[in-house]
Amino acid sequence: MPFDLFSIGHSNIPNERFIGLLRHAGVNAIADVRSTPFSRRFPWFSAKSLAATLAQHDMAYIACGEALGGRPRDAALYRDGVADYEAMARQTDFQKGLDRLLADAARSRVCLMCAEREPLDCHRCLLVARSLAERGLTIGHILHDGTVEPHAATEQRLLALSGASDDLFVTGQDERLAAAYRSRARAVAYRATAGAKSVVEIK
Repeated sequence: MPFDLFSIGHSNIPNERFIGLLRHAGVNAIADVRSTPFSRRFPWFSAKSLAATLAQHDMAYIACGEALGGRPRDAALYRDGVADYEAMARQTDFQKGLDRLLADAARSRVCLMCAEREPLDCHRCLLVARSLAERGLTIGHILHDGTVEPHAATEQRLLALSGASDDLFVTGQDERLAAAYRSRARAVAYRATAGAKSVVEIK
């Protein structure tokens, strides 16, 4: 099926495989939605190195972490120390960031990029792709086996994973899905606590 945008998590994938996955999907621009576009363990995915690699393959690098990152600077956007994706999605700067992303997507084949391999472990899916889908766009999550999972299928996995689809106290598909998003975000979103530095990878 055709997609308006894609998403991918770099994880520990080798450069060559990463570029291959992008080429297979027809991607020619990466929108980096990491709040801090740096990886100590996988330096080839730090912004400067990644931009240079992409340029060698005629792909653009777009820094989007300031507006669309998963680690807000505003303390009001945390709930009990956990980044509140729903509150973040309502922010003017976030919405403007989506507008800029869509302007880029009108000119290029854009893929959102963050660190986590699994879309349901990452704000690029639970926050950014969700917001894009609510605007009527179709998003495909590029998985490391080379398949592209439609965001609607990812949402079905989210419902099954959370058990929200079986919650008799939450009626209606929209309500069940919102509850599933909220539960998953609480489990995986960035925590602004003393242990935050132990997070596996910077979002």
